[in-house]
Amino acid sequence: MSEEGFIVEVTIAAPVDAVWRALREPEEIRRWHGWHFDGLDKEIEVIYQENAVESAEERWLDLGNDRFELTDLGDTTRLRLTRAPKGGNPDWDAYYDDINEGWTTFIHQLKFALERHPSADRRTIFTSGTASADIFGLAGLTAVADLPPGTPYAANGLTGEIWYRSPNQIGVTVAEWGDGLLVAGRGSGDNSMLVLTTYNLDDDTFAALESHWTTLLTV
Repeated sequence: MSEEGFIVEVTIAAPVDAVWRALREPEEIRRWHGWHFDGLDKEIEVIYQENAVESAEERWLDLGNDRFELTDLGDTTRLRLTRAPKGGNPDWDAYYDDINEGWTTFIHQLKFALERHPSADRRTIFTSGTASADIFGLAGLTAVADLPPGTPYAANGLTGEIWYRSPNQIGVTVAEWGDGLLVAGRGSGDNSMLVLTTYNLDDDTFAALESHWTTLLTV
C-alpha cells in the first residue's frame, strides 16, 4: 500500500455555506459533478447519499475512500479532497489513477460552477478514447498548454482564459460556449478525454458542438 493518498485542493471564491450545499444538495451537485447521461441522477444518489458520512458542523464529507474537507476563509473557501492510498481496496486499484483524474476534473468544474455560474444549469459532454495525436494538440491547445491559470488565450477558434492546469489536464474557459469550460486530459495508457461544459446554447448549436468534438477520439 502506498503511504499517501491522492490530494486535490482548490480555493473557491464562494462562502463555505454555498460550497457545502454544492456537495450535499442533489440539484446543486448536478451542476458540476460528471457530465450528462441517463444515469447521472442515480450516480449522484449512490455516491453522495447512500455511501456518505458527513459532519455539517465541521464541514467534512466521507464518500468511502474519498474525503472532502472545507475550510472557511471568509469570502472564500478552501476545498480539499483526500483519497485513500492505493492498495487499500484491491477491487479499485486498477482504476485508481483514472479516478484521480476524474476527481481533478469534477472539483475544478465545481469551482467553475460556483464562481462563474452559480445556480445555473449546464449541458456537459464527455468523450474518451484513443487519440491519434497528443490530446492537447487535438483540442487546439498545444500553444497555450503551458500558460499559467488566469492567462487570456485565443486558440482553435476559442477564446477565454486558462482555468487550471494539472500534470495531466488543462482546463480553459470558452466564451463561445456561453462562458463554458473545456477540459482536455491524458488518462492511463493511450486513453485521453475531453469534457465540454456549455451554458445557454440553442439545441442546434449544441448538437453541432457535440458532433464535432466527439469524433476527435477513437473509442
